[in-house]
Amino acid sequence: MPRGPEHPGIPEDPSARVIPRRTVRALCARLRSEGKRIVFTNGCFDLLHAGHAQYLRRAAALGDVLLVGLNGDASVRRLKGEGRPVQRAADRAYLLASLSCVSYVTIFPEDTPARLIGEVIPHVLVKGGDWKGKTIVGSDLVRAHGGAVKTIRFLPGRSTTSILARAADLRRKGSGSSGGRTGTSRPPCAS
Repeated sequence: MPRGPEHPGIPEDPSARVIPRRTVRALCARLRSEGKRIVFTNGCFDLLHAGHAQYLRRAAALGDVLLVGLNGDASVRRLKGEGRPVQRAADRAYLLASLSCVSYVTIFPEDTPARLIGEVIPHVLVKGGDWKGKTIVGSDLVRAHGGAVKTIRFLPGRSTTSILARAADLRRKGSGSSGGRTGTSRPPCAS
């Protein structure tokens, strides 16, 4: 009797969509030859939250393939300061690749995605609404190749910085009570 997958319906391993930087140019050339419209965005994506998920879903809707450039750990540290990133690049990339709207993720070590955008040459370059009216890295190159540059509004009140600030505030408030726990006593979670 033929055997099927042990667990049908389980999606592919997201790590298969985290691609090495050296393969980006060839991948994008293949996608273009297949007539795919490539959308590119980038960021730190340190603590994945609903604002990120909505932003990425809306970016993906602008084309056929969404490629996310992810700042490497040293880059995030230079951009965001000591203590960041909270999660290492491999984990951040895996989480991004787990989203159905994200086609591929690649990690770049530079502080800006300029070189990566030159390798991708996307049809659409997307940044968050906080970049509206500012010079978006790579926008000249994308437009010179006939592409478009779009900004997408963020969900208000959602950011890694605000999440970390709330967590620090909760930790400060919790440190005043015995054992560091706040609220009513609950039984431990069952495994």
